Amino acid sequence: MREREERLVLAADADRRAIERELHGGLQQYLVALATTLQLARRARDSDRAALDALLDEMERDVRRALDEASLLAQRIYPSALERGGLAALLRSAAVQAGVPAGVDVSGGSTYAPEVAMTLYLCWLSALASSGSDGRATIRVEEVGETLRFELAADALGPDFDGLRDRVEALGGSLTVESGQVVGSMPLSR
Repeated sequence: MREREERLVLAADADRRAIERELHGGLQQYLVALATTLQLARRARDSDRAALDALLDEMERDVRRALDEASLLAQRIYPSALERGGLAALLRSAAVQAGVPAGVDVSGGSTYAPEVAMTLYLCWLSALASSGSDGRATIRVEEVGETLRFELAADALGPDFDGLRDRVEALGGSLTVESGQVVGSMPLSR
């Protein structure tokens, strides 16, 4: 039990470090570029109208990129699509954003406890990332009594599922990974 708790803490820390890298490597870089371009625009405003227009176009692109980056990061932290369209919509959206051909089959309810839905979402993201844009992934989710069962299949599955197994087990469920397939279950109520 203690080893699982330690792995959960380490996984949470690793996730926070990944978010920090995404902030620094993505969003922050766009904002730095924007600040630099703004300084150049200020210098060009009175002397070179064509240069100013070009710099304003560049700033507009940088702002759009920063907004897109912030939106993707926010989705990774907590996907708003979960509340808007339910689990099936969230899983389909993730596949489209990943550019992975995917099959999504969610039977039963579309809303689940946030921790359960987020766990499924994280498992799905891991499967999609493992598949890559040349692969294919499928997910099937169904309610069986008071249990939510799920199966994921992908052309390749990465090592991320050890941390996800700990998360599923911490919620009272189980998760097994065998030759390109993940099978799991979680209680609908705890």
